[in-house]
Amino acid sequence: MQAHSEIKATARLALWTIAWAATLALAKFGPRHLWDPPQEVASWAAVAVNLVVGIGWIVAFTRFLRAVDELQRKIMQDALAITLGVGWVIGFAYVVADAAYLATRDVDIAVLPVLMGVVFVMAFAFGKLRYR
Repeated sequence: MQAHSEIKATARLALWTIAWAATLALAKFGPRHLWDPPQEVASWAAVAVNLVVGIGWIVAFTRFLRAVDELQRKIMQDALAITLGVGWVIGFAYVVADAAYLATRDVDIAVLPVLMGVVFVMAFAFGKLRYR
């Protein structure tokens, strides 16, 4: 029974992840490519849909964590803790450096989630190897 609920939770998480990424892309690229000239109401609606789907993704991820076994959950939580820490430390270090006029170039905000994604994958892989 555990394996069936884990597969179901994983499938739901995958679907919510795809839906969230799609609504994020809609909110980001819709104003330039789908409704040109940009329309404020459509853009706000796309952002609102992305937020609602994002909440659904968070719920699906929470259910996924409850469905996996204890070791998998520990590996995932350790990877998430490392990812959050790196995001906060690097993010705020940049904010402070920028406020002190030490940052010579602007960094696109998209760099932070990409960095956090790479850190998460590496930390998760390391955790899987560690507990093998």
